[in-house]
Amino acid sequence: MTSFPIKLIECPRDAMQGWPTFIPTETKVSYLNKLLEVGFDTLDFGSFVSPKAIPQLRDTREVLEGLRLDGTSTKLLSIIANVRGAEEAAAFDEISFLGFPFSISQEFQRRNTNSTIEESLVRVEEIQEICIRSRKELVVYISMGFGNPYGEEWSPEIVIHWVKKMDAMGIRTIALSDTIGVSNPDNIKYLFSKLIPAIPEVEFGAHLHSLPQTREEKIRAAFESGCRRFDAALNGIGGCPMADDDLVGNLATESLIGYFGGLERLNLNESAYKEALVMANEIFH
Repeated sequence: MTSFPIKLIECPRDAMQGWPTFIPTETKVSYLNKLLEVGFDTLDFGSFVSPKAIPQLRDTREVLEGLRLDGTSTKLLSIIANVRGAEEAAAFDEISFLGFPFSISQEFQRRNTNSTIEESLVRVEEIQEICIRSRKELVVYISMGFGNPYGEEWSPEIVIHWVKKMDAMGIRTIALSDTIGVSNPDNIKYLFSKLIPAIPEVEFGAHLHSLPQTREEKIRAAFESGCRRFDAALNGIGGCPMADDDLVGNLATESLIGYFGGLERLNLNESAYKEALVMANEIFH
């Protein structure tokens, strides 16, 4: 069977990172192993960042040791926030992708990675060199890619400016990230329809946060504008703590699967998917 040409990036890391109670390591391992059976393109499984910054993910190394990667085509992605984290993640053969959040909001970049935008640009360059040496691929997330809550200047042209900087540095996977749920069909269509034809060597992804009732219109806007890479999390769990509405979570994986015609069309394992949904309901309740 030929799979439908959509890359689904399942993001349990994003779902877990802000969860108020610590999820036991063995529970994380069981959940991630079930997700590995489903057949997603990539699993955003953990992060190599300061335990003080994200205590929920302080056990990423232990979790990685427990993952069953034999027999799965799913690749692993880890989030990193600085050069030290990149070096740690790059040491693991099991990890294919390092993800770096590059905010085009000066305030959010300071809060998220304790650096300015210009300092982060230098970090991207250094991390890209680490990835090349270790045969990893760097995925850059353009955080606050659809607006921000700080009253800072934002426009599609600012987004495009920074994307072109990433392209010039050889970054080949860039995800436009709606950090606080302010994307809408108009700005989604504008950005993807401008960027995808203009920079064909880059794979553009959509990391969108959404209210439940606006998920489908956002998926449609991105897909019809040429996007074929989508980040999501089961049940739409996760999101940014700075979003004003608790219902603004990640895109729900089930919404994407429904929009794109179901599990079989996406070549996903139905029984593993159903079991993973049950586990997600038990963990995130």
